[in-house]
Amino acid sequence: MTILTLHLSISILVSCHFESSPVATFSIVGSDPDTGELGVAVQSKIVAVGAVVPWARAGIGAVATQSFANVSYGQKGLKLLNKGKSPKEVIELLTKDDAAKAHRQIGVLASNGNAANFTGNKCMKWAGGISGKNFTVQGNILANENVISEMAKSFIESNGKAPLAQRLINALKAGQLAGGDKRGHQSASLLVVKENWGYGGNNDRFRDLRVDDHQTPIEELQRVYDKHIKLFPRPKKYELKK
Repeated sequence: MTILTLHLSISILVSCHFESSPVATFSIVGSDPDTGELGVAVQSKIVAVGAVVPWARAGIGAVATQSFANVSYGQKGLKLLNKGKSPKEVIELLTKDDAAKAHRQIGVLASNGNAANFTGNKCMKWAGGISGKNFTVQGNILANENVISEMAKSFIESNGKAPLAQRLINALKAGQLAGGDKRGHQSASLLVVKENWGYGGNNDRFRDLRVDDHQTPIEELQRVYDKHIKLFPRPKKYELKK
């Protein structure tokens, strides 16, 4: 096989991959500075989105990697945050040598509440994101840009009114109500981490819930979450006053 033929074959394979497997979705990465919780919630018209998009580590930060997702961004991003890099620096370092940078979308949040997002110029429209203190929202193949703005609005306005996990789910609901993924919906996921809040107090995965294939995944995620909080409530010290 000649070098030219090999190059063309690789190009065709890459092109086919991009045409067949976009992780098109909308997600929110958020934190609660009062409890130290960090989390990611995501919805998509793809099976088992929770196996791809959300990454988080207690006391360090959280990452959402999507579009034609580069899943290595998850662990690499968390390692860079742990080294003291800012979310903006993390994104620059992750994408600078990525040949498919134009197809990637990523949101990064540090434990100090600083956040940033990136949307490649070849992500399928509508695509974009909004970042603010303690959150970043991003999405692609969306019905319209209101999906992102309504998610951000929901998260900001719910501050102090609900646990982080519920605020993240509510943001997904707001995004879906505004139009969501224009292809429809199939799966959703919630990941919330906090040191020693996981099962038995031996890990940091406080909420790790997935709806892999469902006609109404956000509603199903809410149902599963409601069951989970009954069995695994937050420590009484952090219960919200009613």
